[in-house]
Amino acid sequence: MIPKLGKVVRVNVRDAWPNEAAHFTPWLASPEGLELLQDALDMDLEVEATEQYIGPFKADIVAKRTDTPDEHWVLIENQLERTDHRHLGQLLTYAAGLKAATIVWVAQDFAEEHRAALDWLNAITSEDYQFFGLQIELWRIDGSLPAPIFNVLAEPNEWSREVKQGAEGGVSDLKQQQLRYWQGLRGTLLERRSAVRPQKAHPQSWTTFAIGKAGTWLGACVNSQKKAVWAEFCWNGPPGKVWFDQLHAQRADIEGALGATLDWQRLDGKKQSRVAWYLEGADPTNEADWSRQHAWLADRLEQMLPVFQSRAKALTGEGGTVPDAVFVGDAPEDLDEA
Repeated sequence: MIPKLGKVVRVNVRDAWPNEAAHFTPWLASPEGLELLQDALDMDLEVEATEQYIGPFKADIVAKRTDTPDEHWVLIENQLERTDHRHLGQLLTYAAGLKAATIVWVAQDFAEEHRAALDWLNAITSEDYQFFGLQIELWRIDGSLPAPIFNVLAEPNEWSREVKQGAEGGVSDLKQQQLRYWQGLRGTLLERRSAVRPQKAHPQSWTTFAIGKAGTWLGACVNSQKKAVWAEFCWNGPPGKVWFDQLHAQRADIEGALGATLDWQRLDGKKQSRVAWYLEGADPTNEADWSRQHAWLADRLEQMLPVFQSRAKALTGEGGTVPDAVFVGDAPEDLDEA
């Protein structure tokens, strides 16, 4: 028997969103739209503002990445039409004022020269900057509701950037080993289909995992000189270590839930605080021991996720706000590069 199949029909985006500012931007900033956007970009986002002034211009959506330890701002510009030079100029104006930023251009259709411009920007800029071009489409099957789809037409080429950095002598033997270490941990988590969502590996002494609240994250860290490997919950909270005090008051319950004694690091004088869980007798440079270390880190991160995720979302006070003009991100603090 030949199965009966439906017919896929493309729908005019204006049928769902007649007005860009009144309909499309609010939808994109909603939980439904943001979930699709996160999947397309492979990053976790939290919307901070819509129609936000950046100097004399207004950005459609300003968001913050929640899967990085620094304040990494994401600007999203929408067009329910074909891309034009004016919007490209606005994107470059926004990027000029950012120390670390992701720029996302969403449009119904991309002119070839604009897609080439985004590819060129990704090729000539450092990994601190990311430029994405997303095409929005609507499709329906027979009489179904229209379903939105994002097609990624332009994005950073991480492989090219790594090759370029290596050719310029920018990646030391230690950095290359760190990259392989985090690639191994990422593979372990993906193989487990873990609830802890790994990001792309980078040649550094830490990697982070979003838990759904801006300014907080789980982390895995190594220190080659001190022969240390640990998992941690970190945050950049409001002044006065308010979040540290809120969490420290729950120390007995937290450690009871995890069945372990943790290292509570207030780090007075710094924005960041952390709660660390150390693996004894671990040397991150001993590649023969990596499978054990990766399994241990995956186990600890999976234990810590439900314990700290709910508590992070319950923290009161803001860990950061949208500045009026220029966004400046802070590097992770008090983390030894080894």
